[in-house]
Amino acid sequence: MNRACARVDLDAIRANLRLLRSRAGEAEVMAVVKADAYGHGMIPVARVARDEGLTWLGVALPSEALQLRASGDSGRVLAWLWSPGDPDIVRCVEAEIDISVSSVWAVNEVVAAARAVDQRARIHIKVDTGLTRNGVSVDELPSLIDAVKVGVHEGVLEVEGLWSHLADGDTPDAESVRHQRRRFEEASDAIVDAGVQPRLRHLSNSGALFAHTDCRYDMVRTGIAMYGLSPSADLGTSADLGLTPAMSLRARLAHVKSVPAGAAVSYGWRWSATEGTTLGLVPLGYADGVPRAAGAPRQGTAVQIVANASLCPVVGTVAMDQFVVDLGPSASSIAGDEVMVFGPGADGEWTADQWAEATATIGYEIVTRIGPRVPREYVGEDAGL
Repeated sequence: MNRACARVDLDAIRANLRLLRSRAGEAEVMAVVKADAYGHGMIPVARVARDEGLTWLGVALPSEALQLRASGDSGRVLAWLWSPGDPDIVRCVEAEIDISVSSVWAVNEVVAAARAVDQRARIHIKVDTGLTRNGVSVDELPSLIDAVKVGVHEGVLEVEGLWSHLADGDTPDAESVRHQRRRFEEASDAIVDAGVQPRLRHLSNSGALFAHTDCRYDMVRTGIAMYGLSPSADLGTSADLGLTPAMSLRARLAHVKSVPAGAAVSYGWRWSATEGTTLGLVPLGYADGVPRAAGAPRQGTAVQIVANASLCPVVGTVAMDQFVVDLGPSASSIAGDEVMVFGPGADGEWTADQWAEATATIGYEIVTRIGPRVPREYVGEDAGL
């Protein structure tokens, strides 16, 4: 490590996947590796998932699916977010990547792509069951089914899946989940009655895998939990769920200085020392994904990192490339010493979920936003793959 690194424990991801598979029962498990595997590295994580026997990977963008193919992955992949005219759709059909459709225009574009490469395309129909985001509405479902049937009868479309996404899958006893499940089954019945038979139905995400076992159906999609973070505080911590956070963010102090009482720190002078103390400069900032809000945490709870074997608060405004930590009056740290920004929590360091709580966000965002300026270092038996 020079300036900083994000250390990713692939053994932790493997252990998390085994736990999640055990909870899925007879349902297949899709490993969601979108957004560079939530910041953990799409290709290394995908290889672990495949090695664990997972037949499905999920990504948001067609370009992400094509990156998997370019890396040598030949298994089943679903891509679900795209706009009209996306040139990657033709390439995805040619590469045998499953594509999600939520509207008639999407069906028509996939049909055109299949015709262009003279190859049958596999689709998953996404229905809007109440999240009111992507997904075909109940009113538009008949028109979409008609468009799908045209492609199926022509032999250029194969309906592989029917799916939707939950608004509160990580909330136990959520009424919205019961409502969405009813609408999902109504949509499923309508599609089957129209003569279209998807092979897979999938509704459950990581949260629902713990909170709503009746949403398993034929496949469950696991995202945040495979990286060892809790889907929500309502379900408990990662440790409560038996998960191990896979990412540790580390850095080396770039500067250490003693300051007197009253010394103000960083932009806006939003923090001042109440006594003489030692400050350390951590060479990470919001350009690297460190939340600017860490310098003004919610309810005054200072974000803590581990420095010199002690928890030390982040002080002052987080800047683009750096932030300051109060090492304490008697600190013995020097420039070059390693600090732990967040990690699995086993040695008392804060986890990404704790950072999220203090900065009014979610653990998903903390790990996913760690940018490409921070090198990834892989540990575990798969690190050399």
